Amino acid sequence: MFGRRRKKRDQETDRTAKEAPEPRRGAAGAVSFGNEIEPERPTAHAPKEADRHRANGPWDAGEDAPDLQRMDLGSIRLPVQQGSQIQVNLTKDAQGKQRIIGVTLVLGKTWLQVRPFAAPKTSGLWDERRAEILDQIAKEGGRSEEHEGTFGTEIKALLPVKGRTTEDGKQVAEPVRFIGVDGPRWLLHGVIRGEGAIRPEKMGEVEQIFAGIVVVRGDQPVPPGDMLTITVPKKVQEQMAEAAKTRAAQRAAGGSVNGDSPGGTASGPKKA
Repeated sequence: MFGRRRKKRDQETDRTAKEAPEPRRGAAGAVSFGNEIEPERPTAHAPKEADRHRANGPWDAGEDAPDLQRMDLGSIRLPVQQGSQIQVNLTKDAQGKQRIIGVTLVLGKTWLQVRPFAAPKTSGLWDERRAEILDQIAKEGGRSEEHEGTFGTEIKALLPVKGRTTEDGKQVAEPVRFIGVDGPRWLLHGVIRGEGAIRPEKMGEVEQIFAGIVVVRGDQPVPPGDMLTITVPKKVQEQMAEAAKTRAAQRAAGGSVNGDSPGGTASGPKKA
């Protein structure tokens, strides 16, 4: 019995030796330690569970994203289409200086605001942000529910519109979708208003735009939860300034202002 086992071991040893890879040649000649394995090709980022929700985008700058016409806004590259407009969402800090808090893409009667955030290396941020959004909606008197959508769990909500009531005195509410996708060390957050929040054909259209966004996380240290820097090209800045003057004149004359996104402060429509 022991002889048969020894013979089998000898046969396996001989077969293994024949199947062993050829010694690699280094700078000093052939080198082999007998236990080498072919190393895996390095990947830009370790796969994460949440990545299954972005198989078709949004994309990381280190990935092969589809070739689309995009506007470079620093931390994001935003797809643009004929007839669309890009608005830069601004707020004032404690020193009274304006800072960018997001970018809104206007496509017909659909508004998509996007905001890129830094996220931890080992876990996503969207679950935490969703809980904060649900709490804020409840505080504002809105209604919400979580829903499984194209990019995973999203929030569908009805938000009260401040200062607007119906003829019989009821509070006006608007439908809003909150979507989010965790990527490699980033979270891309989207807020959809208008037709893209309620009409199926428009929902698919705005989701396709969101999926085409490329996030440029960069190597700079940014605390998880902080927004990544959005930069505006000089040409767009000039258009923003001109558009701001036009809107100011329209408001002074008591007219309506075209291009303002609902529920947010926007500046500078940029037609693609």
